[in-house]
Amino acid sequence: MQQVKTSTLMSWLFGQLKPYRSKVAIAIIALIIAAACWLLLGQGVKAVVDDGFIANSADNITRYMLMVLGIALIGSVAAYFRFYWMIWLGERVSADIRQQVYSHLLTLAPDFFATTRTGEVISRFTADTTLLQSVVGMGLSMGLRSAITFIGALSLMLFSSPMLTLYVLLAVPLVLLPIRVLGAKVRLYSKTSQDRVADVGAYVDETLHEIHTVQAYSHEMIDTELFQNRIESVMQAAHFRIKYRALLVACIMAISVSAIVVVAWIGAQIVLSGDLTAGELTAFMFYAVMAGGAVATISEVIGEIQKAAGASERLMELLHTQTSIASPAQAVAISTKVRGDIKLNHVGFSYPQSAENLVLSDITLHIKPGERVALVGPSGAGKSTLFQLLLRFYDATYGGITIDGSDITALDVSSLRQQYALVPQESVIFASSVADNICYGRPNAPLSEIQSAAKAARAHNFIEALPNGYKTNLGERGVRLSGGQKQRIAIARAILADRPILLLDEATSSLDAANEQQVKLALDVLMENRTSIVIAHRLATVINSDRIIVMDKGIIVAIGTHEDLMERNELYREFAQLQLMN
Repeated sequence: MQQVKTSTLMSWLFGQLKPYRSKVAIAIIALIIAAACWLLLGQGVKAVVDDGFIANSADNITRYMLMVLGIALIGSVAAYFRFYWMIWLGERVSADIRQQVYSHLLTLAPDFFATTRTGEVISRFTADTTLLQSVVGMGLSMGLRSAITFIGALSLMLFSSPMLTLYVLLAVPLVLLPIRVLGAKVRLYSKTSQDRVADVGAYVDETLHEIHTVQAYSHEMIDTELFQNRIESVMQAAHFRIKYRALLVACIMAISVSAIVVVAWIGAQIVLSGDLTAGELTAFMFYAVMAGGAVATISEVIGEIQKAAGASERLMELLHTQTSIASPAQAVAISTKVRGDIKLNHVGFSYPQSAENLVLSDITLHIKPGERVALVGPSGAGKSTLFQLLLRFYDATYGGITIDGSDITALDVSSLRQQYALVPQESVIFASSVADNICYGRPNAPLSEIQSAAKAARAHNFIEALPNGYKTNLGERGVRLSGGQKQRIAIARAILADRPILLLDEATSSLDAANEQQVKLALDVLMENRTSIVIAHRLATVINSDRIIVMDKGIIVAIGTHEDLMERNELYREFAQLQLMN
């Protein structure tokens, strides 16, 4: 992605505040009142010096001191409201951006996740959005307060002594120069640093996800060393970011303090000549220090904004990533009752990351409504890829697929996928309750129907034996369940979903003989009056199929019943003897 201008990124970021205009208004009003109070303190100091100390009046000193105290208290109350609403806005914007990014990610096709590491995406959710929260909540507040303070202080400086103010303004171009030069460096290295942090997150996610393999192969020391290398890469990138940011702050402070000292010396000469009172010089220097402090704060905020620009750019990359699979502008309405008539017309397919390698080649197949079809063949034959095309996780490279006569690319994607109940070979279990896992396809299903689906999948008995029954949390990726139990939960999910087309990727592969027979009976009931496509590796799931499709190297090599294929197809016969009958 081409680098976006900082102004564009900040416009996008602060545009997130539009829905909260009233809160922003309260915060800004409070900010203005607080800044005005601190500016008025300078006039109070002037009055104390000229009308109190110089005039030798104890009453005036008391009166003006009380006035200063009252101004400070009002400013403190205003600061409370400014601080509260700015922090709230930072939290709210961060939450909204996370929601936007997450919602968008769920629309992206699998090819995006095939090339992007999960840990990197998670880093953008956490580290990047937290940084934006800080910029909106604190950086914006400090920046606005400092800008108002600078403008107010400059105005009061002009009122006190236009000549001294002119000397101060001569330093402004010198302050802007390092902001311009060093600020760009800060942004560049901020983005690099955040990319390195994302790489660390991706590596942690990968190794912890596969912790059993890591430990089984005694790979801990190697992974620790590789992780250390990534940490050092983060530190190297951070070194340059910190260096340029520190240099930016140091340059601005040096220029500001030098300007104030020079102006103070000139002002002292004017006081000695009698053209300026001591109180006026004190007030002027008070405002000059405030203006210098405001400039220093603004420089720090600019550093934070440059850092936030890197985070915003990474988040915008995600938000602007276009899905390769989208519903057409004028999606064809899908029938309320799909019959499940599926046709593949000369379908060919290759994955985007290896476009030159065809995974499927010239597949032509007609699956009739209610028909049970088994797909068999060696690994890499294209069976699972066929499922992904039917679900439209990918589009065919050439050829077309229709359901009930409608081209699936003309249908609404969500509506299309709602016609399928999928049971993958590796059962997917979410870190939630048993009931939530089973009703994943029908979130509002009553408990009685959830239990009926579990009974049909022969899962009810082991679920009841769990500590909290159907309310038991299954842990990350179903860590508390055996492979067979996970598979029965997945089958119960498909049963409850009650959809017209079933896609079963060896749905009994993790079951023992007794449970396999029970689940097979449940699947037989489930498949009645539904179009069913089964990827099969075992004989029990093949012999009752209406047709068996034999695939090899991305093409269909034979179609028939089990008996027919045993007689006339050598590949199927060898496959049956070596695998199906084991």
